[in-house]
Amino acid sequence: MHPRTRTTFRVRQALLATATLLVAGLPGAWAQAGAEAAAPNLKSLFDAAWARQPEAQALQSRRDAVQAQRRAASSWTPEPPALEASHKTDRLTRNDGARELEVGVAVPLWLPGERRGVGALADAEAAAVESRAEAARLRLAATVRDAWWNWQRAGIDVDVARAQLDSARRIASDVARRANAGELARADQHQADGAVAAAEAALAQAEAAATVALQQVKALSGEPMAKAPAAAAEPEPPPNDALIHPALTELQDRASVAERSAALAATQSRANPELTLATTRDRGSAGERYGQTVTLAVRIPFGGGPRHDAKVATARAEAAEAQAQLALDRARLQSDRDAAVARVQAARAQLAAAERRTTLARETRGFFEKSFRLGETDLPTRLRIESEAAEAERQAARSRIELAAAISAWRQALGLLPQ
Repeated sequence: MHPRTRTTFRVRQALLATATLLVAGLPGAWAQAGAEAAAPNLKSLFDAAWARQPEAQALQSRRDAVQAQRRAASSWTPEPPALEASHKTDRLTRNDGARELEVGVAVPLWLPGERRGVGALADAEAAAVESRAEAARLRLAATVRDAWWNWQRAGIDVDVARAQLDSARRIASDVARRANAGELARADQHQADGAVAAAEAALAQAEAAATVALQQVKALSGEPMAKAPAAAAEPEPPPNDALIHPALTELQDRASVAERSAALAATQSRANPELTLATTRDRGSAGERYGQTVTLAVRIPFGGGPRHDAKVATARAEAAEAQAQLALDRARLQSDRDAAVARVQAARAQLAAAERRTTLARETRGFFEKSFRLGETDLPTRLRIESEAAEAERQAARSRIELAAAISAWRQALGLLPQ
């Protein structure tokens, strides 16, 4: 083989091997990227929970029903035409050969203004279907947000409890070493071991609470989840007072449906009249020729009555109830917004104070840790300072979660979905 040809062949083999390794490594890389992309967050949890809700699964069917109602309002008749057929004979009596066959079509007719009222009601119900779904999404968002932030709080408690246990174990190890050297008494070692046992109990309690919170999240999403991810705060809502809360929109659409139902009920004061077109073919006796006639008839029912009055009164009562509930909910939601803003401001102040306390507690812990090693501080003081530092760190971590939860509640009060 020519040297140049041999070199080219080796290069091709090397390139082929490299490509094989790259292709073999792609599934793992894709799987890792998919796992990172599938990391749970508040929005993905909400989307998974909404997909499992009965309202979400029935939403498309409700939309189809409204579209069918709109098509019915645009049809020429309020109900489908009916076929009428009858046959008369004297075969069972005299049997003179009398026969009569009648075939006709009965067509219901719209009442004056009824067709327009049905179309308006269909439009109102179409809007109500969407607003009802948005209100259901927002009510679910409140539940998801509570479960999410409880899960985050539980995760913070577990992390702090684990850090406190590690610190207690380090202190106990130091105390054991110094007790064996005769620098500290056996009682000090027992006290340090007791602090480790207390930290272990606190960690077990925190892990149990985290498991309960995790199960609540799993019940909402229906998906397996592990440890709570790092909490990411939702963005602060825009300074827009013109936001319309989905709950108010739902009540407005509900009131609109009730009002148009009342107007339609007032229009439908009687049953629909009918126009009948029929043809009759008959003979009086055997041997006679069949004759044929055409019948054009109109059927007009009487109107009014207690049933109609009850229907109109019920529709008007539902409209009045929806309007009254709208006024009450508007005032309540405004109070919720003001309370949410106050809670966010308080959470910010609490976080600033907790961070200052954490900084001071860390510095104090460093001072007493050094003095304890030098024998200038006793063990109870060292354990107390360590406990205070751990509590300060826990409060700071919880304050960050509380601020994020307060912003989330603020968005909830404004009617904004998780992001």
